[in-house]
Amino acid sequence: MDVLTPSQRHKAMSHVRSENTSIELILRKALWHRGYRYRKNYKALPGSPDIAITKYRIAIFCDSEFFHGKDWEELKLRLENGDNSTYWIKKIMRNMERDRENEQSLRYQDWTVLRFWGHDIVKHTDECIKAIEETIYLRSILNSKDSDIS
Repeated sequence: MDVLTPSQRHKAMSHVRSENTSIELILRKALWHRGYRYRKNYKALPGSPDIAITKYRIAIFCDSEFFHGKDWEELKLRLENGDNSTYWIKKIMRNMERDRENEQSLRYQDWTVLRFWGHDIVKHTDECIKAIEETIYLRSILNSKDSDIS
């Protein structure tokens, strides 16, 4: 049973951010300091990637563990034993489905999709940046080969 009234729950949930979250800010700041320029919450693409490096066609999503279903089987078991389990299971499953749909659509449009969990961004920012830089390097090689063919 939820200990909050519906209006209290609504107020609490309205403070959950979908843009400019702390994990996005950490990753964006690290990219900016490395000299990479990007668009944030790029609405021209499916799923409005948190970070879009348009020059290299890289879409980056910063996913929170709870709302995007990290370790889903374990999380689902915990939710089944909690309050309002039907709502949360349905919501998170739909989020995961939407993530897959957006990723598929982006790949179809020749975008590379990178997803990072919030914990990894906070604890291992350098590794996340390294993965992005490796992707940029691979995309730049691919782009140079494409231009050589033309």
